[in-house]
Amino acid sequence: MKDEKNTCGGKGWVYSETVKEHFFNPQNILRDEKEYEADGIGMVGSPACGDMMVVWIKVEPEKKQISECKWRTFGCASAIASSSMMSVMATEHGGMTLSRAKKMMPEAIIERLGGLPERKYHCSVLGHLALREAIEDYEKNHEHGG
Repeated sequence: MKDEKNTCGGKGWVYSETVKEHFFNPQNILRDEKEYEADGIGMVGSPACGDMMVVWIKVEPEKKQISECKWRTFGCASAIASSSMMSVMATEHGGMTLSRAKKMMPEAIIERLGGLPERKYHCSVLGHLALREAIEDYEKNHEHGG
């Protein structure tokens, strides 16, 4: 990528256009959780980089599909872009089923982003882990008499 306007130390951006788009224009970010009633909440953090993420989901109970996936991430560009893409993947085409969403892997998120620098891989693992926690929270509170 040759983009002379975006240089740091003489090197161009190491991120794909898709990563930059999701970093600068994140999708499904939740700015004020006080007004949001979620069916499930998941929170994870990474001691390796200090990133922290919370995911809120709403579920269509009859179809067991994710109808909304909101998030907030405190972290680097890779963590924010990965969170944004994860939320898009979880809700596109009418929403993933809970069982399919629990199987989402960071490699799928990275692929949809057009890749991440290898040293930023750990940033992409937060999204699917927080999503899985949110689904488990939903299942604990709604499917077993909760």
